[in-house]
Amino acid sequence: MGANEIEAPDTNISYTDAIEYWTGVPATVDGVLGGFGHTTLPKTDVKGSITFIKRISRLYPEFEESGKKLGARGCDVGAGIGRVTRDVLSKFCSKVDLVEPVVPFANQISTELERKNLLDRLGNVLQIGMQDFSPEPGKYWFIWCQWCLGQLKDTHLVDFLERCKTGLQKDGLIFVKENNTSTLMDEFDSTDSSVTRADLSFRRIFDEAGLELLQAEIQQGLPHGLYPVRSYALRPKKDS
Repeated sequence: MGANEIEAPDTNISYTDAIEYWTGVPATVDGVLGGFGHTTLPKTDVKGSITFIKRISRLYPEFEESGKKLGARGCDVGAGIGRVTRDVLSKFCSKVDLVEPVVPFANQISTELERKNLLDRLGNVLQIGMQDFSPEPGKYWFIWCQWCLGQLKDTHLVDFLERCKTGLQKDGLIFVKENNTSTLMDEFDSTDSSVTRADLSFRRIFDEAGLELLQAEIQQGLPHGLYPVRSYALRPKKDS
């Protein structure tokens, strides 16, 4: 590296360190939400996600029709203990596969769904990292990625999204809901070995992965002091 070159924040990411950190976190809503489980965050987040999916369904009726005609199987990436599947995806999908590499979290998923009588919505629990996830071609109506993509290095994130594209059925979508920095710079967090990306960084990565950004919106009403949270709806570019 030259004297004037700045090391990209994502180069500091260690998948081993990340798994070690998250394995030590309680397998609870409060644990996976970084101590914000007893605040307004969970309900506000769920309401925002449901509203966003419904809005996309209205704006892009071919997406809704895809779920009706080809099947409504979803995929929850970085699923944690299954909170998003339980409270959001189960309202739209007939079955949900969950990708979660942290063993205590993955082991808690069925318990969380059983509490809400939602075991019939549980598909496969895949205990693998996102960097190793390769969905079957055409399997999913939509793939949901929330508060997890910061664990991937940029090049691995592009590769991951390219693989997710192949996992979509016709007119299926990828949803991303992630923290954004308040600046144009990405920020590395050594606590969980992750990167918080700027909105422009995500848009660049989506473009490199051959994805078209349909809609993006900021989550409103979150507790003070948190990063901005933005939801993105994406589909494969026609020429990709």
